[in-house]
Amino acid sequence: MTNLPNTVGVGFKPEHFDEIHARADPVGFFEVHAENYMGAGGQPHAHLTALRNDFALSIHGVGLSIGGSGPIDRDHLGRLRTLCDRYEPESFSEHLAWSSHGVDYLNDLLPLPYTPETLALVCDHIDEVQEALGRPMLLENPSTYILFEQSSIEETEFLREITRRTGCGLLLDINNVFVTATNHRNDPRAYLAGFPMGAVGEIHLGGHDTEDLPSGPLLIDAHRTAVADPVWSLYAEVIAAYGPRPTLVEWDNDVPAWPVLQAEAVRAQALLAAKGVEYGRAS
Repeated sequence: MTNLPNTVGVGFKPEHFDEIHARADPVGFFEVHAENYMGAGGQPHAHLTALRNDFALSIHGVGLSIGGSGPIDRDHLGRLRTLCDRYEPESFSEHLAWSSHGVDYLNDLLPLPYTPETLALVCDHIDEVQEALGRPMLLENPSTYILFEQSSIEETEFLREITRRTGCGLLLDINNVFVTATNHRNDPRAYLAGFPMGAVGEIHLGGHDTEDLPSGPLLIDAHRTAVADPVWSLYAEVIAAYGPRPTLVEWDNDVPAWPVLQAEAVRAQALLAAKGVEYGRAS
């Protein structure tokens, strides 16, 4: 599923490049969004080439629309294949979500109903992606804000069946678990108890926004704050119960200074260290 080291990485931001290179072992690995590197050259590829020489790499897609009702965009998939062939990342991942319909593209990751029909469609799309890339991928559980009356399959069972049919792995985003459970007034620990942990190849940790509505709190998966304490607690429980997994700290908006982001990685690493995982690069 993935060859990432069992350490902690962060999402790479260009403004951190100089400080990363000034330090011997800033983090265990880096992750980049595929769509930011689909051009042929320029500074983005100069930075990524330099990072790839020294660190393990995870490429994270946000634009394949795997959960969409239409076909996979073959041009987009071709650009993704070129990128993966160029950098040979230790992991590639995408979302259980959709973001395009016909020629229209929506700059968001939207949920889908969980039915036998959508299950078959998502599996077909994953089969196509894995065959095109020549590698297994990880599929990330979504943050959701609505529920569909048509859904007849629990999300954890939907994900389990996808892994069984396609052989793909899973990316467990624990912030997404907390956001979704809070929005739908469910228990995140009950969700995690049903999650197919044996298929998890990477964990994501990120921050969220909170809006206080008359009906109760609404959490938004914003990736512009530090990881919240309840998410840290869930992460510690997952690691203690199921063992360490490669873990990424995401902070994509209102990007902080490098020491702030690195401190988040150090906090995650302290939890892994309790399970005997050493810190530092493992490329």
